[in-house]
Amino acid sequence: MIFVIRTRRRRHHRPSSDAPREIVLLSPVILTVLITGLAFATPREIAFSRLLPAAPALAAAVWPVLPTIALGAFCLLSMIGLSLVYSDLGTPYTAAAIVAVTLAAAYASHLRLQREETLFQVRLVADAAQQVLLRPLPHRVQGLDVESLYLAAQEQARIGGDFYEVADTPYGVRLLIGDVRGKGLPAVGAAAAVINCFRENAYDQPDLRGVIHRLETSIGRYSIATLDPDQPEHFATALIAEIPSGGGHVKILNCGHPPPLVMRNGEIRVLEPTVPSPPLNLATLLGDDYNVDTVAFASGDQMLLYTDGVTETRDRAGTFFPLPEWMRQLGPATPRELLYRLHRDLLHYSGGRLDDDIAAVAVRCRRPGTPERSA
Repeated sequence: MIFVIRTRRRRHHRPSSDAPREIVLLSPVILTVLITGLAFATPREIAFSRLLPAAPALAAAVWPVLPTIALGAFCLLSMIGLSLVYSDLGTPYTAAAIVAVTLAAAYASHLRLQREETLFQVRLVADAAQQVLLRPLPHRVQGLDVESLYLAAQEQARIGGDFYEVADTPYGVRLLIGDVRGKGLPAVGAAAAVINCFRENAYDQPDLRGVIHRLETSIGRYSIATLDPDQPEHFATALIAEIPSGGGHVKILNCGHPPPLVMRNGEIRVLEPTVPSPPLNLATLLGDDYNVDTVAFASGDQMLLYTDGVTETRDRAGTFFPLPEWMRQLGPATPRELLYRLHRDLLHYSGGRLDDDIAAVAVRCRRPGTPERSA
């Protein structure tokens, strides 16, 4: 399962970053040894010893409280040792500066550790919220292989307005993907309202139009209940796909969402809707006529659902990511391989900087006799 794949990428790169991290952690010691050595090796007129208070100040940024105090004590002892060699270094003033800076550095280190702990707890809550909002999808549903990908545009973000879900219903496997317009907690709340509504109604509504009407009602109620002067109304693009047991075809209801791609025998087809349907919570303005398209989806076919963050990723020249051409050049690949390479190539194409959240779901209709894949 490719879920919160950004964390996995960091883990792969960790060995290459161990050496710089060790250098940063040892920098207060290196600075102390350097200043002390220069103070002993150079004439007293240069007075490198006056730089010793900088060592505990630097330690406060990377060390806990006790090691910071210990380094300050070592600097103080070094200054006393220097005074035995050079009697007119102004030792009392430098020693007082070392003590004062060490105490301030210890307090700063204490505050830093408190803030890091608070940030850690906040991230735990955000991770839990993401697991509820975008819970890991099953690797296999009936005869389908399923994989998902989520990338936040902001490096430290955990959740956003993009969403997806899969439901194994009596009417077939139903997939939802969408994108709430807006940012911040209101967008996350609207996405949660849509996903929770889908999780309940995907099993009860025999027709995709009935599911969409429920989602339309849900996001409308959320928009009314959430009073936000910066964004008085919320709306979302969404796409629902229904694949009956055994495959053969897929029904698609596209409400203003980017069209999915289907790969069959190496050929890529863009599934544009025959008649556009309005995005969620815009039916009162654009009408509530929802169109369902039926497309062949046979054994071995693969479908890619995605949000507009994929196709709107730009390179340095401002050119959009050519998703259909990229998928055509990729050729046959499992859903996991497809999303792994999509993640890698999007980061490379954008120079490592994403301007929008990205969500994608890859679904493949398994061929008869295909061996089971371990999770």
